[in-house]
Amino acid sequence: MKSRILVVEDESIVRLDVSMMLKDAGYEVIGEAGDGEEAVEFVHHTQPDLLIMDIKMPKLDGLKASRIINKRFDIPILLLTAYSQRDFIEKAKEANIVGYIIKPVSEDRLIPAVEIALHQGKVAAEHRKKLEEASYKLEERKLVEKAKGLLMKRFSYTEETAFKKMRKLSMDRQVSLEKVARQVLKKYSSDPSKVDK
Repeated sequence: MKSRILVVEDESIVRLDVSMMLKDAGYEVIGEAGDGEEAVEFVHHTQPDLLIMDIKMPKLDGLKASRIINKRFDIPILLLTAYSQRDFIEKAKEANIVGYIIKPVSEDRLIPAVEIALHQGKVAAEHRKKLEEASYKLEERKLVEKAKGLLMKRFSYTEETAFKKMRKLSMDRQVSLEKVARQVLKKYSSDPSKVDK
């Protein structure tokens, strides 16, 4: 499947040139925008795989637009700039910017930068997914421990017995241990007499 790219540049000739290079290299240019406001709107509706965005634009510059987009979406951004000053690079680090290209743009610089940006975007997305999964597993463990502790405290079970009871319920009902833990906490913390010993 072709990577979907949005090109944001206020100079129409540069925008057209960049789009043509991308299409020639086999990428799908899903749209073009002339300023940061258009870019934010476009991203909201289409959620491309990559944004190539100029820094200096009317209405809303590329850095501000990048920050707005980064708050809502996890889309890698490649900046186009006529500047290489340090302050632009420092500001660029704040948003989801994975690289930048100094104008004038040439195909031999654009295409490798796009490939790297797309790869970095995938790596970052995988990393975020792993962090979310780890966080979820930690929360799940906390719930199980809390429910186990409740059973031990209220019914004088050993840790092993409490866990075995929860695991048996999980297997019998074919639901996750986390769901059993939630049910235990909901059902038994308010009325311990309902527990099947």
